[in-house]
Amino acid sequence: MAMIYKKTVARFEETIAIEAADGLQSWLGTHPKAKLDFSACTHLHAAVLQVLMTQAFPVSAWPRDERLKAWLTAALKHP
Repeated sequence: MAMIYKKTVARFEETIAIEAADGLQSWLGTHPKAKLDFSACTHLHAAVLQVLMTQAFPVSAWPRDERLKAWLTAALKHP
């Protein structure tokens, strides 16, 4: 589906493809206090995950799918 950018929240809707990586990186660069909402996310391309792993952004909602949630929580864990 798509990425939805609000004032301070990036919402991940359904399947997020590789094409979303550049736009997400740009948006996060201009919104350093952004929060991430994965509640409607069903799949995330690894390139998008790599963008997210570059900084520690707070997550306001995790995905409903437990496997995706486990994958994301492990990958986005920052020291």
